[in-house]
Amino acid sequence: MSPKLAAAFALLPEYLGWHVLLSFAALVLGVAISLPLAVAASRSPRLRWPVLAGASLIQTIPSLALLALFYPLLLALSTLAKATLGHGFSALGFLPSLLALTLYSMLPILRNGAAGIIGVDAAIKEAADGVGMTSRQRLFQVELPLATPVIMAGVRTAAVWTIGAATLSTPVGQTSLGNYIFAGLQTENWVFVLFGCAASAVLALAADQLLGLIEVGTRKRNARLVAIGAAGLLIGVATAVAPLAGLGKTGSYVVGAKNFSEQYILAELMAGRLEKAGAQVSRKEDLGSAVAYRALAAGELDVYVDYSGTLWTNVLNRKDNPGRAEVMKQLTAELKRRDGVQVLGSLGFENAYALTMRPDRAKALGVASIADLARDAPRLTLGSDLEFLSRPEWKAVEGAYGLSFKAKHAYQPTFMYRALMGGEADVISAFSSDGRIAADRLVILSDPKSAIPPYDAVVLISPRRASDQRLLQALQPLVGKISVAAMQAANLSVDRDQQKASPAEAARALERQILPSP
Repeated sequence: MSPKLAAAFALLPEYLGWHVLLSFAALVLGVAISLPLAVAASRSPRLRWPVLAGASLIQTIPSLALLALFYPLLLALSTLAKATLGHGFSALGFLPSLLALTLYSMLPILRNGAAGIIGVDAAIKEAADGVGMTSRQRLFQVELPLATPVIMAGVRTAAVWTIGAATLSTPVGQTSLGNYIFAGLQTENWVFVLFGCAASAVLALAADQLLGLIEVGTRKRNARLVAIGAAGLLIGVATAVAPLAGLGKTGSYVVGAKNFSEQYILAELMAGRLEKAGAQVSRKEDLGSAVAYRALAAGELDVYVDYSGTLWTNVLNRKDNPGRAEVMKQLTAELKRRDGVQVLGSLGFENAYALTMRPDRAKALGVASIADLARDAPRLTLGSDLEFLSRPEWKAVEGAYGLSFKAKHAYQPTFMYRALMGGEADVISAFSSDGRIAADRLVILSDPKSAIPPYDAVVLISPRRASDQRLLQALQPLVGKISVAAMQAANLSVDRDQQKASPAEAARALERQILPSP
């Protein structure tokens, strides 16, 4: 077995367990909410349209967006609860994922439930009334039993949808089979991508077949088939979730990471330092920038690495650029004053946004700076990562230089570099500490107007850990020790080298380089 495949199987119990638990809980909750609504809709034509239209509207919202929208809502409610009741709740991970997937599961159950009840033969309903059944007796003894096969068909569809959509819960901090896919896409670990897709597909097919047994059993009035299907589901869920009992201790520290290779490496580096100090550590990876900072400020993460320019523009909403030293000084003071977040210090390197071109293309056009680029931009295509075009930094660069591109396309970072090398993009918003810049001999365009702020990689500590000496002593030795060359080499070892390293392996190699053993 290849090392990558072995690594994928090693992670399977945890990823599958959380995926099954999340999907099963969302489906059960979806059935519990949808069936009473379906009954009400079948009884009232005036209620039927808004209920079904509302469920249909939810389906038009992309599942990833629906998952992301619940996080700030729950965070606000948690803050309010803490202020009024003295206790909040976790707005990261399981809860937003559960609520979003529950809503996403409702449409097929609602639609089939209402259609199944309405579709019961009118003569049968009349006969039930004729023998003196009450409305409640008719519902539970006649209509629901006859409608159950149709309802179960809706539950089967909802189960497949929910299991598939659950892979997208990773960016809001919920472990799932999506961890394979998100991490694999970023690090070009196609074994992980295929493994995650295959595991999700097998899980969906297994759930569909077991629910299909229940559907057939209800249609044929075969209690044995119903029992086999139900027992199979319960045994399957219990077996998948059982390994999570060993993970029940959430870890003394929670280390966060965003969704690219450098973040995975730095998270493993910090987690490794804490584990050497005897601490238990859990990881929350593939978080969006806004989600990561809010989670840290709320105490749902204990530590993660962010970048001074991101915090300056996105968190403090600053548009000026007073210089690298002044940005760090003001940022440190303001985050502490406003949110209680401690900036432990810079790791020693900068990972700035940098507009980058292939050397042959830059030479042919005579472009060496962003100012030069503005001249040719109307004939060129810009490629960016998924965030850049909506960030304040892009607005600042666009306004400072009057950039107007022929076309702009957003890519997942791995494919952004491929688009540049393949000619689909003429210029990209690369990252200065990315090893692929040196490996592909890319040209970084200078920024004579200093429109792009500095991006020192800084270690952020949550308010509740600001005085935690074990954490501070474990991570303080990293401050100022990582050069941009060392970080580029670590990133390249994960992203591009023939013998691709895992983020954990890259982190161990980086630690040996910057903190050699005495």
